[in-house]
Amino acid sequence: MSERSIAEKQPMTDLERLRHSSAHVMATAILRLWPEAQFAAGPPVENGFYYDLQLDHRITTEDFPRIETEMKKVVAEDQLFERIPVSREQAFKLAEAGALGSLGPRNAPSKFKLDILQGIPAGEEITLYRNGDFTDLCAGPHIARTGGIGAFKLTGIASAYYKGNEKNPQLQRLYGTAFKSKAELDDYFVRLEEARKRDHRKLGRELGLFHIDEEVGAGLVLWTPKGAILRRELQGFISEELRKQGYTEVFTPHVAKLGLFRTSGHYPYYRESQFPPLIEPDSLRRLADEGCSCAALSNLLQEGEVDGFLLKPMNCPMHIKIYDSAQHSYRDLPIRLSEFGTVYRWEQSGELGGMTRVRGFTQDDGHIFCTEEQLAEELFRALDLGQRVLRALGLNDFRARLGLRDPDSAKYVGAAEQWGKAEDALRRAAEKVDLTFAEERGEAAFYGPKMDFVVKDVIGREWQLGTVQVDYNLPERFDLNYIASDNSPKRPIMIHRAPLGSLERLCGVLIEHFAGSFPVWLAPEQVRVLPISDKHLEYARKIEQLLAGAGVRTTVAASSDKIGAKIRLAQLEKVPYMLVLGAREEQAGEVAVRSRSHGDEGAVSAHEFVERVQKEIREKKID
Repeated sequence: MSERSIAEKQPMTDLERLRHSSAHVMATAILRLWPEAQFAAGPPVENGFYYDLQLDHRITTEDFPRIETEMKKVVAEDQLFERIPVSREQAFKLAEAGALGSLGPRNAPSKFKLDILQGIPAGEEITLYRNGDFTDLCAGPHIARTGGIGAFKLTGIASAYYKGNEKNPQLQRLYGTAFKSKAELDDYFVRLEEARKRDHRKLGRELGLFHIDEEVGAGLVLWTPKGAILRRELQGFISEELRKQGYTEVFTPHVAKLGLFRTSGHYPYYRESQFPPLIEPDSLRRLADEGCSCAALSNLLQEGEVDGFLLKPMNCPMHIKIYDSAQHSYRDLPIRLSEFGTVYRWEQSGELGGMTRVRGFTQDDGHIFCTEEQLAEELFRALDLGQRVLRALGLNDFRARLGLRDPDSAKYVGAAEQWGKAEDALRRAAEKVDLTFAEERGEAAFYGPKMDFVVKDVIGREWQLGTVQVDYNLPERFDLNYIASDNSPKRPIMIHRAPLGSLERLCGVLIEHFAGSFPVWLAPEQVRVLPISDKHLEYARKIEQLLAGAGVRTTVAASSDKIGAKIRLAQLEKVPYMLVLGAREEQAGEVAVRSRSHGDEGAVSAHEFVERVQKEIREKKID
C-alpha cells in the first residue's frame, strides 16, 4: 500500500498528523547520513510511524542515536511543511531526476516513487510535501512546522517486501513513535513495559491456559484444561444471559458446500481471507485427468462451474438455512438463534498474534429474524446486552463504532433505501440505550451497517470485541419469508449479533486486562489449600471436599515444600485464595485465609469461608 492510499483512507487525527510528519523528519535525517537511501512509503500506524527504505548499509539499533541526533536538528530548525500541488508530468520528471524522497536531484531515479505515481488514477490531484531540502510525493496532511514535534524515539527495525509482495525487493522498515510532549512519550514507554508484562502469550504459557503448536498449525489454538475452564465459564455466563432473552441454541457443521457461501456473498467476497475450497475427490481426479491447471481450477470455482466445500468463515448462512427449514408465521417472530460456532479465516502469517489474531475462532454468535415493527426493540435488547456483558467482565471503558456504507464503493450489496433504514435503526437503538458512538463511513459489513463495541483495557489499548449488525440483504438473497397477518409472504429482517465476539480474542484481552489475576468466578483455580506439613494433609483433603462440594474449584498443595514456598508458588500462579492449615486451624475447624489481593486475612470457620467464596462467584464480583 502506498503512502498516498494510507493517508487518504480516512482523515488523520492530530496525533497521526504529528507522527506522519515525524516520518518525514526521520527520512530527512537518514538522507543527511546516507544520501543514497531510496524511500518507499512512510505512513503513520498504530502507536507510531515507519518508513520503508532501500539502503546498502544495514541499519541497526546502534545507528539509532545518530539518526535521532540528526532528527533533533531538523526539529530545532523548525522547517515549514509546504504542500505543493504538481501536474502528473512534473511529478514524473522529478521522480526520474531522483528528486522525490530525497534532498534534491540525484544520479539515480526515485524508483519507488515512480511506481507509486503509476498507481495514482488519472485526473487525481498529485501533491508533494517539502520540509527544508527534503521533498516527497505525499497526500499529507502534516503539521505546520517540524518544531511542532514535541518528542520522538526510534523503536525498531525490520524487513518488509515492497507493497507486501515477496516478488518485490526487500526493504528496511524503520519504526518510530512521536508525541506532543516528552511526558506523553515517557508515559507511552511505561505503558509499553506494562503491556510486555501483561502479554497474554507470555502469561498464557506461564499459567498454562493455551498452547499453539506448529505441528497443529499457526493461528490454531489448543485450549489446555485451565484455559478450557476459563472458556467454559464465559460460555456459561453468556448462555445464561441468552436464555433470559429467549434465544434457542443450535449447532451447525464446520464445513458446507461452496454454493451456500456464493448465495450469501461471502464467496468470492471474502475469498482472500478464507481457506481454499475443498474439492470432491472424484471431481478433482476428473479435472486432473483433463489437464486442468491450478489457475483454471480457481477460475472454475469462482465462476461456479465447479462446486466444492468450504470451511465456514461465517455461521450466518447456516442459521439462515435453519430458519428456512420450516414455514413461519408473524406470530412466531422474532426467532432468536444462538451458537458458539467456530469459524475459519485465512489470516496472513505476519498478522497472527497469540489468541487475538487467529485462523480458527469461536464466536458467541446469534441471529434474530424479526419483522420491521420488532426491529427497534430487538436492536435495543442486543445493544443493551452488549453493554451489560462487557461491564460484568470489568471492561467498563468502551465506546461504540457505527460502521456505515461508503456509497462510492462497489463492495456493498442491496438497495440504498434499505441501507438508510438499517443505519437509522442502529442510531436510534444506540441513543435509546445511551451508548456513545462515532460514525465511520466504509466500515460496514458488505450486507449491512454494524455497531461494534471497542473496549479500552487498563493500560489504554483498544480492542474491537462485540458487534450488532442489521441486514436486509441476506434474507433477500436467500428468499426468506414469513406469513404476515394478511396471509401474504413478507421478508424478515435479520440481525447479526455477538456480544463478546471471538472467545479467543476475548480471552487474550482478559488475560492482559487482569494481568492473569482473574476474578474468582473466572479463575481456573479458585482456592488452593496449603497444609503446613504432612500431618495436616488429611484435614486439607476434608477442606478440599467441602469446597468442591460447594462448587468451588480447589486443589491441595500436597508437596513436601515448606509453607513459604507453597505460598509463593500459589501467588505466582495467581490463585485468588490460599488456605493455610496447621494444628491450630484443624483443632478449631478453621482456615487461615490469604487472598491474592490483600495477603493474610486471618482465620475464619471453614463454612464461613465457603459462603464467602460462593457469594463472590454467584455475584461475579470483579476485584
